[in-house]
Amino acid sequence: MIGFCRTAAVSGLAAGATRAVYEGLRRHRDERWERTNHAGRTVDLYAGPATTVGAVLGALSAGAGARERGAAAVAGLVAGACGAYDDVNGDHRRGFRAHLGALRDGEVTSGAVKLFGIGAAGLVAGALLKERPVDKALAGVVIAGTAHLVNLVDVRPGRAVLTVLAAGLPGLRRGSLAAAPMGAAAAVAAADLGERTMLGDTGAHALGAVLGTAFAAAGGRAGLVVHAAGLVAAAAYGDTVSRLAGSPA
Repeated sequence: MIGFCRTAAVSGLAAGATRAVYEGLRRHRDERWERTNHAGRTVDLYAGPATTVGAVLGALSAGAGARERGAAAVAGLVAGACGAYDDVNGDHRRGFRAHLGALRDGEVTSGAVKLFGIGAAGLVAGALLKERPVDKALAGVVIAGTAHLVNLVDVRPGRAVLTVLAAGLPGLRRGSLAAAPMGAAAAVAAADLGERTMLGDTGAHALGAVLGTAFAAAGGRAGLVVHAAGLVAAAAYGDTVSRLAGSPA
């Protein structure tokens, strides 16, 4: 019963903070945070920073240890910041190879900022969570990989938030940390599905990073290996599709 109450409180705090930030941002229109979606409608990207704040605040209130809360905050804030940089300054390049190719030519693209920034944040968060070097590295891959996966599926209204809700549900049995990104995602689900807002790279990466931290915190080495392998495979597949079809990288 105590565990359920803690989970509900974390989810409620994350959702409440998300809604408050989202409504506040909507009152101050900024064209840099508006996009035309797949159906030709103009939608805002305010769900991104709103869910970042909500997920991080929820994680800080979770019934986890200080290291787990700190790892979630680092991963979520850095992932959200890197995503925000891409949302505002992103270019046409798609796929890891395109961004790495530009980097070899001396150009630092927004995609490269995301790749290295979120990767570094994942490793720092993994180092906070685990004791052994191999487990630290695996946790880092899981955290950064989950952030990338959530962004990868964010190609139509609601897909990313529904992915976070579905993927996070099993993790609630192991603690309340997963409730933070789930509460934040639920708070903007109706607006996202209604094509009034989008998570953008900001929200998708932040939600994924905090969710990945919950996965990594609860997993032993075998679980980390399975998660990491699946996420690397998904990233490789997504990079191929991204280059061929032009979906977000």
